Amino acid sequence: MSDNQNLVDFGRNIRAWRTLSRLSATVVAERAGITRDTLRSLERGAGSVKLENAFAVLEALGLDNKLSHALDPTSDERGRALLRRHTGGGRR
Repeated sequence: MSDNQNLVDFGRNIRAWRTLSRLSATVVAERAGITRDTLRSLERGAGSVKLENAFAVLEALGLDNKLSHALDPTSDERGRALLRRHTGGGRR
């Protein structure tokens, strides 16, 4: 998957969570401390949105913990295997 497709998918998922939560773009933008245009850019998959703004939107939607969990190496079999290898726990 291309980087651009990842951005588009990320934006679509943000918009889906927002609409499923029955929150307007204006409300989410206000809660995140960003402009409505910035939120729309994020939802369209624009790569120019600052990471801090993306995290602010995730927090406004109550999704910030989901992202942290998804990126935690201990929450994934591959990540745990890499950690074991890195710490010497997987040597034979």
